[in-house]
Amino acid sequence: MLKSYKKLVQLSVLVLSLVLLSVLPLSAQDDVFRVAAVAPSATNDLAFSQSMYDALLAIQTELGEDNFQFDFQDGTFIIDDAAVALREWAASGDYDLVIAHGSQFGSILQELAPEFPDVSFAWGTDEDTFGLDNVFAYTAASDEGGFINGAMAGLLTETGIIGVVGPIEVGDAKLYVDGFVAGVAETNPDATVNVTYIQSFSDVPLATEAAETHIANGADILTGTAQMVVGPIALAKENGVLWFGTQASQGDISEASGVIFQVYRWEVVLLDMIEQIQSGTLGGQAYEINLDNGGLVMEFGQAVCPSSGCGLGN
Repeated sequence: MLKSYKKLVQLSVLVLSLVLLSVLPLSAQDDVFRVAAVAPSATNDLAFSQSMYDALLAIQTELGEDNFQFDFQDGTFIIDDAAVALREWAASGDYDLVIAHGSQFGSILQELAPEFPDVSFAWGTDEDTFGLDNVFAYTAASDEGGFINGAMAGLLTETGIIGVVGPIEVGDAKLYVDGFVAGVAETNPDATVNVTYIQSFSDVPLATEAAETHIANGADILTGTAQMVVGPIALAKENGVLWFGTQASQGDISEASGVIFQVYRWEVVLLDMIEQIQSGTLGGQAYEINLDNGGLVMEFGQAVCPSSGCGLGN
């Protein structure tokens, strides 16, 4: 009798062990797609960082929280801090995709990605994958919406003077400004477009100072790109100057001064990256969001459309 009980106990232990072995791996190898992203500014910057945060939220809404989860470290403008986060995420093995959202982080990925060949990385805005099979690159054809903004600005200016506050003359920021200037020239070749690059993506006081100079010189329209535009937008409202935006919707903050915004929808390319990773391709491809693929969308502001939901679509 005792021997039979011992056999039952041994059998129970064996069954329990098999159950644990079958269950425990599922917690580490479930079907949830996990992303970690680092960005230089706040998730509510109404510009570059928010565009990525909003895209990840949109994917989570589409796929469901049971299938898609993400961690987002914002305000990481110090490159060394970003490097620490990216390395920890890659080494953890907890994430299917690690995103470095900022062209300033490219050198980090170029060094880090070869150390973790089984981890998929993405970065932008740029088209360079560094020839690595586990790096995706992404960029925005921001000159397209920039041209539309500029064309409208050329038609709406009354003083014939337009001010542009740019950050650093690189990437999608430069593309946007170049497109805007070309758009103004198309509809109003006699207009003067004064462009100021403040050499910073985040210096709000310096951006505000540049906007003040544009207004003092007669500008009745302002535009700009990057997270420092909150300063110029506030100044535009105070002075009855029209505002043209890019990267994210700025309608709430620009109010009656806002005319039109080019909105980035990174989810268009991120969803394809997810499919690629799930099929075994970890990188080696560059993506572009544009008006044709719906990655760029034009949205009217209150100056044109006081009611909500007014936009050009894609």
